[in-house]
Amino acid sequence: GMAHRGRLNVLANVLAKPYRVIFHEFSGGTANPEDVGGSGDVKYHLGTSTDREFDGIKVHMSLQPNPSHLETVDPVVLGKARAQQAFRDDIGKGKHKQVLPILIHGDAAFAGQGIVWECFGFSGVRGYNTGGCIHFIINNQIGFTTSPQFSRGSPYPSDVAKGVQAPIIHVNGDDPEAVTFACKLAIDYRQKFGRDVVVDMWCYRRFGHNEGDEPSFTQPLMYAKIKQHPAVSEIYARRLVEQGVIDKDWKGENEDRFVATLENEFEAAKSYKANEADWFGGRWSGLNKPADPETARRNVATGIDQKRFDALGRTLTTVPEGLTIHKTLARVIEAKRQMFGEGQGFDWATAEALAFGSLLTEGFNVRLSGQDSGRGTFSQRHAVWVDQTDERKYVPLTTLPHGKFEVHDSPLSEYGVLGFEYGYASADPKTLVLWEAQFGDFANGAQIVIDQYIAASEAKWLRANGLVMLLPHGYEGQGPEHSSARLERYLQLCAEDNIQVCNITSPANYFHVLRRQMQRPFRKPLIIMTPKSLLRHPLAKSKASDFVGEGHFMRILSDINPAADADTKRVVLCSGKVAYDLIEARDAAGITDTQIIRLEQLYPFPGEPLALRLSRMANLEEVVWCQEEPRNNGAWFFVEPLIEEALKAAGSKVSRARYAGRNAAASPATGLAKRHAAEQAALISNALSLSVRGELRRTKKKA
Repeated sequence: GMAHRGRLNVLANVLAKPYRVIFHEFSGGTANPEDVGGSGDVKYHLGTSTDREFDGIKVHMSLQPNPSHLETVDPVVLGKARAQQAFRDDIGKGKHKQVLPILIHGDAAFAGQGIVWECFGFSGVRGYNTGGCIHFIINNQIGFTTSPQFSRGSPYPSDVAKGVQAPIIHVNGDDPEAVTFACKLAIDYRQKFGRDVVVDMWCYRRFGHNEGDEPSFTQPLMYAKIKQHPAVSEIYARRLVEQGVIDKDWKGENEDRFVATLENEFEAAKSYKANEADWFGGRWSGLNKPADPETARRNVATGIDQKRFDALGRTLTTVPEGLTIHKTLARVIEAKRQMFGEGQGFDWATAEALAFGSLLTEGFNVRLSGQDSGRGTFSQRHAVWVDQTDERKYVPLTTLPHGKFEVHDSPLSEYGVLGFEYGYASADPKTLVLWEAQFGDFANGAQIVIDQYIAASEAKWLRANGLVMLLPHGYEGQGPEHSSARLERYLQLCAEDNIQVCNITSPANYFHVLRRQMQRPFRKPLIIMTPKSLLRHPLAKSKASDFVGEGHFMRILSDINPAADADTKRVVLCSGKVAYDLIEARDAAGITDTQIIRLEQLYPFPGEPLALRLSRMANLEEVVWCQEEPRNNGAWFFVEPLIEEALKAAGSKVSRARYAGRNAAASPATGLAKRHAAEQAALISNALSLSVRGELRRTKKKA
């Protein structure tokens, strides 16, 4: 992974990308076949991969594509390297020898971007260690127009690496042989000790920020010296002549020969056409891009058979002999045993474990990471059982055959860890890779990864990805930082079937959406607003039959206690936890003409099934969209025109939905419990028109 400066050199001379292809792309040609599509990106963001031979050994090399956000590619490279090591059984003590991550940094970015430290934090950490990364700093004394003394408080940009005791090798860029020696030393150290190492190459940038820049505006003294300083090629050629390695004409003759080669390649670029895209080679063989958007919306069967269901139940409820578990965990396991015995009452965590376990038995791998993922932020998952006497760990899902299960309590990082998991998923479509935020809006700290990679990399770089983001979401009076996963931000990024966004209310539906993620012949990132109170809500339960047989993910869920379609005058559309608040309030008020319909998937929007559902209600008088989030947040702005389209397609006399929710607000939620309760009661009453109905009932009673 690297930034843009020097990238064309690396593409051409290290990865052997043909000059004609580079010229073709810079002249306005596409890097992909004309029928592939995608928006493309500026040419110095593109990557490539190749096989080259060194001393009789074939080496596969890959340069990751990356945006202009400096250093954001770092965790992606580390995650991809970790996945490649997993393929080769190259993880563990004494291993990490076959795959090497290399990151090339600018000096200002290395010192200034916090993601660099987050990546150093992975060094030696279980689940994230890659056996050492080689960091190469091109230390050219200027960050855009900023001099070093204004961009850091230490003499060397590499000082940040001291935090993990990484060796730092300083070398003069004017001496190519010394640079080569420093790199060989770095590789030897990494292979011997399996830790990060840094090469800090002290050099300069001859033309300023780019070839059209005028660096003398801001660094006149330094650039006056640079103009008088001979180029590296001149210094090295003179040295080789003095040593008798080459004669004085060799350099000029070879430069002329190389320029002639470039001229020929430039001419060849005019007729060059890309003949294939490299999306689906290697581990991605057998997968594809959906031929049309509707393909991505179709359901696939994701139920499992009874025998597998029962076997998974035994795995999840059997405590090994000699393992002393916590007394509360014992009650949790007993409750699970009762679920499987009675065939009902399955909660969120059990449904999740069933999804993971069933995928493992089918040969898929599962990798889950986050700051509390082993136990679960809300003490709900208990994927890891800890012996209370000696802290031995037992992970039931690791005992299943065929696939590999791993769960990691991650470093306290969002940006770095999400980038790492994205990189892992980009290399391995056969592993269900999930990243879980402690609370949903903590993902704010990883917004660059979400914007640049998760939402856009398929369009920009033709790179598919099946990463799942689990974001706890729901308004329960816990304040602004523990309520909203910022659903509106993900919906704003939705276009061209790039991602999937769900807000699920049923454990079985969660089970099916996770299985759907791996069972389809393509991969798309999946964003799930996961619940908090619904983890144990008495209405958010599923039956055994919901998991077994021909079941599949439901994009829309009907009412638990529905009115007859012919009697329905009001439909309240919603998504997430608020559905149960609405159902309980409606039933308590004795309202019999209102249906509560849940949109479990918000994007791709289920317009067709929604229109079909609404078309059955001949006496419909009102459609309401109800949400817990403020009006300027949540899904309202996204769903309003889509609901209108569905009503039109249904032939309904209702033309538009009415909004019921919190007023627009600068903060996503109040931090005052009483105010939260009042707001929640008000939006529920608004959605169901409870005050009007109550007054009518009182009037009738009085009469």
